[in-house]
Amino acid sequence: MQLKAVIFDWAGTVIDHGSLAPMGAFVEAFAEFGIALSTAEARGPMGMAKRPHVAALMRLPRVAAEWNKAHGRVPTEADIDAVYGAFVPKNVAVAAKYADLIPGTAELVATLRERGLKIGSTTGYTREIMAEVLPVAARQGFSPDAMACTGDAADGRPTPLLYYRNLLDLGIWPASATVKVDDTEVGIAEGLNAGGWTVGVAMTGNLVGLSRQELVALPAEERYRLRQSATGKMLAAGAHFVIDCVADLLPVLDAIEGRMLRGERP
Repeated sequence: MQLKAVIFDWAGTVIDHGSLAPMGAFVEAFAEFGIALSTAEARGPMGMAKRPHVAALMRLPRVAAEWNKAHGRVPTEADIDAVYGAFVPKNVAVAAKYADLIPGTAELVATLRERGLKIGSTTGYTREIMAEVLPVAARQGFSPDAMACTGDAADGRPTPLLYYRNLLDLGIWPASATVKVDDTEVGIAEGLNAGGWTVGVAMTGNLVGLSRQELVALPAEERYRLRQSATGKMLAAGAHFVIDCVADLLPVLDAIEGRMLRGERP
């Protein structure tokens, strides 16, 4: 095979259908400081490391204005640290609750390993949060060969530094022989900046933001509309391919293999 590894995102890609765990934590953390944050606003910077995520939310004009009204100043670095400090324990507390594998993940990973591919992962979560997630995911059949979290490199997404950490830990090169699978635009940017192939996940992640049960309950035309919207955003972010969920990945990897055999590179 031409491909050597697949690098997965976590929430919204292999666990936590709808990427729900961080949302309540963000909303509750901002509420502690008198700011009513909507779930839609909280989702905007998803995929980033969580402190930069908080900083991005603070820069939203409405949030900055509300902060100024509540605290008599525009948000400062100390304020970002304070909200982030409130967020982390809230996310730690709920992370395991939302660590169910997205259907098809364990079977996919088993097949990839049979094909000789290594399994990496990057995440905007900290090691502290992932300590709650890892054993739950492992019991369900997902244990990557490498993982890079916020804090494991000088910067996170959209830089490729966490991706490169995976390549170093896996002993793999070049990046063009790897595939990044992610449900966020900033995660796709990470893969592109690293020089890898990228596959966007449309339906199980942040761009739709619904649990499996909520998604199934929707009328077919509404699911179609959401799929079209999420797919369009992934393609606009530069994804080479877009799938509904990780269970759909194998045919895409075959297509990438074909393109590589023809001499194409990401």
